[in-house]
Amino acid sequence: MAEEKDKMTRRDFIKAGACGAACFALGAGLGSLGERGAKQDMVWQIDPGKCIQCGNCETHCVLKPSAVKCVHAFGVCGYCERCFGFFAAKPAEYTSGAENELCPAAALTRKHVKGQYHEYTVDEEKCIACGRCVKGCRVQGNSSLFLQVRHDRCLNCSQCSIAEACPSHAFVRVPASTPYIRPKIKPSDAQPRDKAS
Repeated sequence: MAEEKDKMTRRDFIKAGACGAACFALGAGLGSLGERGAKQDMVWQIDPGKCIQCGNCETHCVLKPSAVKCVHAFGVCGYCERCFGFFAAKPAEYTSGAENELCPAAALTRKHVKGQYHEYTVDEEKCIACGRCVKGCRVQGNSSLFLQVRHDRCLNCSQCSIAEACPSHAFVRVPASTPYIRPKIKPSDAQPRDKAS
């Protein structure tokens, strides 16, 4: 008779199995919510200090055109007459003509402001994230042009395909509350301007 008390009935077995399945489902659900919350709290971004303008942002993003766009920090721009982010190497002349421009998508526009000063603006709808303008600005300018992931476009994939292809490991996870990284510009790189007066 004591043996019969130790035996589990079919009903007890089913009840224990259902309870175990419910606990497992609850644990998986909470884990999924935790993962989703972590994903929403962190987003992908490019560290301008590590970026080498390799061109992978243009070709490896799951979106076409890429969610990465060129950004212009107007506060540190020299408003140069001969911007090396705008003009191709050894242009025929320093005028706004496709044959003279570095950008293959004509996403960087040039407007005369005053004297030798010109303002350069990025048309993000046209930008393909090739990084040519950024590379030119970094080599001969003060790095006022840089690449950034635009979060209104980015899918925030759990594993970014550009991040996997980035040779300099410039793609990093940053808090969603502060999703953009500004380049670190030395005070000597910021040029005084008299563009508006």
